Amino acid sequence: MHNGATAAPADRAAQGKAARKHASRSSHAGWIPSAHRPDPVAVLERQGRDRLPELLPIRYGRMTASPFAFLRGAAAVMAADLAAQPHTGLTVQLCGDAHLLNFGLYASPERTLLFDLNDFDETFPGPFEWDVKRLAASVAVAARENGHTEEQVRRAARAAAGAYREHVRRLAAQGELAAWYERIDAEQMLPLVRAARRRGRVESNLTRVHRRTSLHALGKLTETVDGRRRIVQDPPLLEPAGAPDMASLRKIFSDYRSTLSEERRLLLDRYRFVDAARKVVGVGSVGTRCFIVLLAGRDADDPLFLQIKEARKSVLEEHLPSGPYVHPGHRVVAGQRLLQAASDIFLGWMTGPEGRAFYWRQLRDMKGSAEVGGMSPQELRNYARLCGTALARAHARSGDRIAIAAYLGGADTFDRAVADFALRYADQNAADHAALIAAVAAGVVPAHPGV
Repeated sequence: MHNGATAAPADRAAQGKAARKHASRSSHAGWIPSAHRPDPVAVLERQGRDRLPELLPIRYGRMTASPFAFLRGAAAVMAADLAAQPHTGLTVQLCGDAHLLNFGLYASPERTLLFDLNDFDETFPGPFEWDVKRLAASVAVAARENGHTEEQVRRAARAAAGAYREHVRRLAAQGELAAWYERIDAEQMLPLVRAARRRGRVESNLTRVHRRTSLHALGKLTETVDGRRRIVQDPPLLEPAGAPDMASLRKIFSDYRSTLSEERRLLLDRYRFVDAARKVVGVGSVGTRCFIVLLAGRDADDPLFLQIKEARKSVLEEHLPSGPYVHPGHRVVAGQRLLQAASDIFLGWMTGPEGRAFYWRQLRDMKGSAEVGGMSPQELRNYARLCGTALARAHARSGDRIAIAAYLGGADTFDRAVADFALRYADQNAADHAALIAAVAAGVVPAHPGV
């Protein structure tokens, strides 16, 4: 990814400018679907072949809810579309699914509240602009759902790309350690909020995020049955792990433990296994195997909730050269550690039953996301800039920020081109969403809306 990192800055900048010959900055505006473009519903159905069939109707039901919900679940569709376009060849560790709701707040190990990328199921090395285009497209789709004018939609999408370009250029002028240690504290969000009423809601949300810990989850997700703490049932979204799953989870716990650093293994060893349950999460992840595990530390009122999530091949893998990690769980964990300014201390991976790959993390550790629906044009534009800034910071850790900055340049050519793409792709996404609704209505795809 960062192959030219030891070259002189001038040589790295020259490499970035040379990339304009492969894909000019203005070329990013283009979006014309290929005559051989895969049917979007067929892409989704192919993804579902190895998922839990009883949960797929929930996935499709969630995706039919709105164009933005469809976009969230259609990372595989957009990956194929991006791969069909010319690209810069300037490689970074991609998030792979950098839409607006995959940014948010979380606690660093030092208990500082940070704003950053927060979903890495699709992370993989690839051209930096793929993440920028997915972010900008999600901004355009969200802005339209909020009823903004087309000019306001365009300005919001351009703001995301512009913030990315400006921040990469700023980081390109910094030393390696300064760029690596860059982070966005939650307090940096407040100056973006001008209206006092909205600022009050943001401050209230930050307070709620501080309370979202394992101890808070204990009261929400568990109950006491016959004197023993158990995870509550809420089928089909939260169901007790059956005996075979429970036995497997206990067995693979030690394999997961081995992927942690020594001091974190010591900490984990102070907890005991209490209960586990299968949990449905997200939109795009519905149907994959996901569990939550309740551990107890000093006593029953000292809980730790861990999430075990199935890791599959990234939707980007079929379109790009092989990555450095064979194990999908290792890929997710390594990608998260590389992209985030600070990561969960309990991140780890292992292989489970039937050779399936999984990764582990804390279920709740002061995590929260923005309420994009209902944002005013100014608020959404500001939030888009914040996400673009966070994405630039993440890419600067794995890619050649000097080359990327030189490619982007000081003019807003790239920003405007990506905004054009975002509006065109928002049209495509709306058509794909309509195609899924039609497939559901025709009985081709089963869907359970509202679950």
